[in-house]
Amino acid sequence: MATAVTTRLQDKYVTIDGLRVRYIEQGTGPVALFLHGASLGSTADVFVDNIAQFADAGFRAVAFDIPGFGLSDTPAQQTVKGQRESIPKFIDAAGLGKVALMAHSRSGGFAVELALAEPQRYSHVVILGSGNLLPPQDEGQVVRHQAAQQRADQMMAEQEPTLDDSRKQLQADTFNVALLTDERVKVRNSRSIGQNFKNHVARQSGAEGGGGAGGPAPKPLWQRITELKMPILLIYGREDRAHAADRATMLKQQHPEMNIHIVPNCKHLVPWDAADEVLRLAVPFLRS
Repeated sequence: MATAVTTRLQDKYVTIDGLRVRYIEQGTGPVALFLHGASLGSTADVFVDNIAQFADAGFRAVAFDIPGFGLSDTPAQQTVKGQRESIPKFIDAAGLGKVALMAHSRSGGFAVELALAEPQRYSHVVILGSGNLLPPQDEGQVVRHQAAQQRADQMMAEQEPTLDDSRKQLQADTFNVALLTDERVKVRNSRSIGQNFKNHVARQSGAEGGGGAGGPAPKPLWQRITELKMPILLIYGREDRAHAADRATMLKQQHPEMNIHIVPNCKHLVPWDAADEVLRLAVPFLRS
């Protein structure tokens, strides 16, 4: 069982589209770029312990705050497209070259979209608990889950969270609650208040758009994973929300060749609950 050994990493900054973007890193070697999710308080800090582990394993492990999150500047308009496109822009600004994408939650969709569009830029893709890459159990499941997530996000936009609110939010997504140290809760809360809370409210009030050009609905990403030109590893928590484990099993049944793992005693925060298992599975995968 993983234990929290969080240590402070030096904040570094690059400029993207005139915005000051914060990142943290450790180690030398092939680059593993960790991408955080979209929940209130989600930032590069989610991966501090993972970065230390991967650095020890011989990688240059990097994570950054997507513009509008954490300690990065906020764009004039927050859009899903802008968030996705900030990833290759950050890679270029930080001089990372070809990277392996280590994507948690909603960023899993970003990782697959980017890898499909520019396969030459990415060596591997590792998915950590991204429900948007799993098939639905029935026709209405995706709609129901999206509606439930929207309600949860809107509730978090009603008032700035207290420390206790941030702890409860993390408890909902973490199986091993012993990992929720005071330090982790304080960091999460500090990234959920002030300008970050205002950004979250703006995203929920409709300021965040897809940025697409309209037209017919695109093919679901879970149906496009097999089009990837590079290896992909998917890791899900058995106790994650929205029947993720059952849906991951469905995907494996549909595509037995896919590298899919379901980790017990693990909820949505796969980088925390399954830190050791992620390391065990991903290191040989990234070296392949």
